[in-house]
Amino acid sequence: MADTLTRLQAALADRYGIQRELGRGGMATVYLATDLKHDREVAIKVLHPELSATLGPERFDREIKFAAKLQHPNILALYDSGDADGLLYYVMPFVYGESLRDRLNRDGLLPVDFALKVALEVADALGYAHMLGIIHRDIKPENIMLSGGHALVADFGIARALSEAGSNAKLTETGMAIGTPLYMSPEQAVGDTVGPTSDLYSLACVLYEMLAGQPPFGGSNARQIMARHAMEQVPSLQVVRDTVADEVEDAIFAALSKVAADRPQTAAQFAEMLGAPPGMTASRYTASRMTATRRTAARTKVNTPPNAVTVTVGKRSLFTAGVVGSLVLVAMIAAAVWYGRRNGTALDATGSETGLKTSTVAVRYIQDLSSDHKLADVADGLTDALITGLSQVQGLNVISQNGVEPFRDPSISNDSVGRALQAGTIVVGSIEPDGDKVRLNLKLVEGASGAEFGQRSSIEAKATDLLVLRDSVPVRAVELIRKLLGGELQLRNQRQGTKVLAAWSLLQRAQLLHREGEDAADAGDSLTLARTFQTADSLLAVAEPLDPRWPDPIVLRALLDYRRSRLVNDEPSLAKPWITLGLGHIERALVVQPNNPDALELRGNLRYYSYLLELGTGEAGQQALISSAESDFVKATDLNKSQAGAYASLSHLYTRKTSGGSASNAYDVITAANRALEADAFLSNADLIIYRLFSSLYDVSDFPKADQWCREGFRRFPTNPRFTQCQLYLMSIKGAFPDPAVARRLADTLVALTPEDGRAFQRLQANLLVAAVLARASIVESSPQLADSARHLVASSAGNVEVDPPRDLPLDAAFVYTMLGDKALALQQLKIFVAAHPTASATLADPNGWWFKDLQNDPEFRRLVGSGG
Repeated sequence: MADTLTRLQAALADRYGIQRELGRGGMATVYLATDLKHDREVAIKVLHPELSATLGPERFDREIKFAAKLQHPNILALYDSGDADGLLYYVMPFVYGESLRDRLNRDGLLPVDFALKVALEVADALGYAHMLGIIHRDIKPENIMLSGGHALVADFGIARALSEAGSNAKLTETGMAIGTPLYMSPEQAVGDTVGPTSDLYSLACVLYEMLAGQPPFGGSNARQIMARHAMEQVPSLQVVRDTVADEVEDAIFAALSKVAADRPQTAAQFAEMLGAPPGMTASRYTASRMTATRRTAARTKVNTPPNAVTVTVGKRSLFTAGVVGSLVLVAMIAAAVWYGRRNGTALDATGSETGLKTSTVAVRYIQDLSSDHKLADVADGLTDALITGLSQVQGLNVISQNGVEPFRDPSISNDSVGRALQAGTIVVGSIEPDGDKVRLNLKLVEGASGAEFGQRSSIEAKATDLLVLRDSVPVRAVELIRKLLGGELQLRNQRQGTKVLAAWSLLQRAQLLHREGEDAADAGDSLTLARTFQTADSLLAVAEPLDPRWPDPIVLRALLDYRRSRLVNDEPSLAKPWITLGLGHIERALVVQPNNPDALELRGNLRYYSYLLELGTGEAGQQALISSAESDFVKATDLNKSQAGAYASLSHLYTRKTSGGSASNAYDVITAANRALEADAFLSNADLIIYRLFSSLYDVSDFPKADQWCREGFRRFPTNPRFTQCQLYLMSIKGAFPDPAVARRLADTLVALTPEDGRAFQRLQANLLVAAVLARASIVESSPQLADSARHLVASSAGNVEVDPPRDLPLDAAFVYTMLGDKALALQQLKIFVAAHPTASATLADPNGWWFKDLQNDPEFRRLVGSGG
């Protein structure tokens, strides 16, 4: 007998193009297919032949109609069903995402807020189905899909059809039962009638696993697991994870009651027990609960340089290493690391089973507990100082300000922060007034669980003498750390900051206004941006003369000017006045402190941006700008090997240099970008740095490393279209598996992730990338049909001048034609590209380039790129 796939393809050839198997379970196999009538990708689930024979097509069709009635935003729709050569199947949308099982396998413990969001959305779906009299019977992570940030419940069809058809006894005889033992209610396990509370029991098991990392009951076989469900007490969640609220644990315990009557009777009751207000939908509740969002990673265009400069004004010079607060805080951190070692974990090994290192530290923003919030600027200044001070301790990997900035909201759980930043130790603090003093409270918590290490510290200072909080850590603190860690942890010397409290306080207020201005810029609020930046500049103008030997207020003024120059949509006439003003500030700062790496980095950015805007006088002026900018960046990194922003700017600058050949430039880019991420993995433009690494490695044919950075980018920035695009590029290389169906899916995702104003261009480029995959597949499979499909896509995508006025797309088109062996057409497209981009000929002529290697000996190609012939 023909195999299932062949039978299915033959039976459904006029309706669906069956492409490949997606997965296989105990009852069915899922295939990826194309709905030929509607030109859309679908998933076809086919019952195993023995189940199809047990049910029969008439009974299956009658019962699955119930599932087809379900229309809910959190239920995976059912498009079609039927009998294909004796195989019973049904058709669902193909979900561009992953299953909850995939997420659990990858991450283990999930953030509390995310777990509740999923549980509440599944509860919404179940509540709707239950009202229609439909019980799912098989709620498990495999049947919960995650797409677009939401949960979709799948497979209402199989369980209902099998159960209502009275097949459970027959299935049990063959070792298969409806439901999954790990999530099965006691009454379902023994074959009793099940109702809505059985689905809620299963959902509670799933929620328990999301929070604890494993289901409530396990065992070596199905019988043992079901016995434990029926007889044993549910293990406490809070023993594993004390960040789980009492109400959440109570709700789970209630839903896991052995007797159905003791459980919440409806999905709505379960949602209320979890904390959702009566009548509020899951989406509204979780949106109101999860208020913190990550700030935009890059505030300027992809093809511009350094983005928001990562000059850390005030972080390196405001406080000495003792800004940590006193010997106690460093000792607390060291004790936390030692705690990991005491439990069998080395300093450089993971701090827990989740893979988080106790030596990786994240400092959360200190909370201002004053009633009038007058200590907000002081709290921010102390946070910056803590980050800087701890960064000087050898052996600790401290997350930068850019990394912790998105987690300002104190309602975000510490374990969520720990997992997001891969930090095993979290420093949490608050500041509050106490008579004529202020008190800084600090504690350490585990990044994996959110549990306290048991280490706390309070430091007091008079309200009129806040600078006491930045005193140097005593020598005996260093000795204590050495004893705890058994290593050679030392505190490096830092530049002394100001001794003038008024100047320091004004700088803190200005930094707070700077942050508010950046938030306003993200929101498109130009009025608030102008007001906050101007007020900040005025405060800094007052602070500057209070301590003429302190350069930080001057550097921050220059930073404000640089940011304003970058926020005028790359218009040279509007940017130039701000650049000129910023350069004037920087020159004064360098008079005060000639070797200030922050000031040098910022001057380099101002000069480099001038170069990008072509503000230099003639070719000589332009060359002077880029050379002086490079010199500033190099000097800044020589002075401070951790000057991440300067490395990041260098990585972009090297992409614009034309000397040395493209391969030479690519290796310079790779070196600078790597150093930027080594110095600060959470740079504000880390997405651009990572993509720069990918593209440079791709250009020099280092495909394994390019693939690593593409994957890392997708892991960190899954909604950034660059990291979908890089997957398409990698599918076109020699040795890759060129799957056209996957390429089309990635292309659709790429377009969907692109902002609306860029989608028309992105659609055309995505088509060309799919054409490149088709071309590679045609070579691998020796398929003229695939080659023709590639040519058709190129012809329909490369010549649209209205959508592509810079004429960038002919380069991709030439690449596809070169792969197909159509040299004449490839050269025709290259001529269009070079005419629009004359300076690109040097890159095309590089003998190390691989896109056009097959053309390099062609006389016409050599004439085109100016390499003789």
